[in-house]
This record gives sequence, structure tokens and C-alpha cells, in this order.
Amino acid sequence: MPHNGTMPATLVARLPLLAALSAALAIAGNLFGLPLLVYAFKPATTLLIIAWAWPRGVEVPAMRRWVHIGLVLSLAGDVFLIWPQGFLPGLVSFLLAHLAYIVAFTRGVRLAARPLAFAAYGLLAAAILWQLWPGVPQPLRAPVLAYVICLAAMAAQAAVLWIVRRGTSTEALARSAALGGALFLCSDSLLAFNKFSTPLPLAELWVLAAYWAAQFLIARSLPARAGG
Repeated sequence: MPHNGTMPATLVARLPLLAALSAALAIAGNLFGLPLLVYAFKPATTLLIIAWAWPRGVEVPAMRRWVHIGLVLSLAGDVFLIWPQGFLPGLVSFLLAHLAYIVAFTRGVRLAARPLAFAAYGLLAAAILWQLWPGVPQPLRAPVLAYVICLAAMAAQAAVLWIVRRGTSTEALARSAALGGALFLCSDSLLAFNKFSTPLPLAELWVLAAYWAAQFLIARSLPARAGG
């Protein structure tokens, strides 16, 4: 992965557009049954987001490190989930990614510093699980439960970050994290309903669009490199 000074600023600025084009091709591959597009562009999209995130956050090295770890673990999850047998390892990869994001969002802000955010996300996660539980196969129930807890905690801590930093110079960055966490929960909820409950029309479109928007927003929570 390029270090701060080795990637031209003009290329970095174009990476979000390239990621959006790559995401559109990956989504088209899912919708129209073109697996080669999925194999090529699903990991490529996350790689482009990682490349865009890499120079960011130099001023907050601890948060930067953990956001990068979360993105790389998400890339592993993307690759696993391409394959029919990859659901469980993909689930574990994303669970670890959420733990990494939780660590990132607690650099300078205490975990659950605003308990109401955790209570709200906890109630939402419980409602989603209550709807999904009958359709979740018995061997997957424990990992799915653990995953939902980690996902909801990540989204809640991202919201805490925003609440704590309102009115400060980093409010916009924290808001990006909070929106990313909320979109991640939305994406995975749609995925879970499509898999364990009722098939959704154009599910791949909504799931993947929300997913990559979430990853982009989480990456955007890192401050841009000064002068870059």
C-alpha cells in the first residue's frame, strides 16, 4: 500500500469516483449473474477505498491504525463472501472489523460515554434479531448473535463519537463515522433479511450500495492529510 508521499494527490482525489464505478460493476455482476465482474470488482472496490483512506489520519495515528485494520478485515470478508461456503469466515472477518472500528472510535472518547446511544442501538438490534431468529439455522445462531452485538456496538460508539464532538472542529469527521455506522447496520440488516427471512427485490443493489457508502464514510472519519 502506498505511503503518504508516494501517491499523487490528483490520483487520490479520483479514488472515490473509481470506487463508485467499481462498485457499480460489482453490483451489476450480482444483479445480472456475471460472476467474473463480482470476483474482480467486489474486492477492487474495497481496495480503492483502502487506498483513498491510507494517507488520511496522520494526525490521529491510533485511530488511523484501527480504521485501516477494520478496512483490511472487511476486504477479507468481501473475498470470503464471494463464495457460497464463505458465509461463516466472512461473518468472522466482519465481526473482527467491527471490533477494530470500536477500538478506533474509542481513541479519545470513552466506550459508551453516552449510554442512550447504546440503548437505542441495542433496542434496534434486538428488534431485528427477534424478526430474523426463526430463520437463522441453529449452527449459525451463536455467531450471528455475536456479530449483531458487535455491529450494534460499533454503530452506537460511532454515534457517541459524534455526540461528544458536536460543536468542535472535528464534528464533521465524527458525523461521518456515525453515518457510516448507521449505514453498516442498515446494509447488514437488509442482507440478513434477504438471507434468513424474505428475499428482497434488488437486494444486492441496496446491500452493497449501503455497505460501500458505510465503508467510505468510516474512512472519511479520518482527517485528510494537510495540503493533500
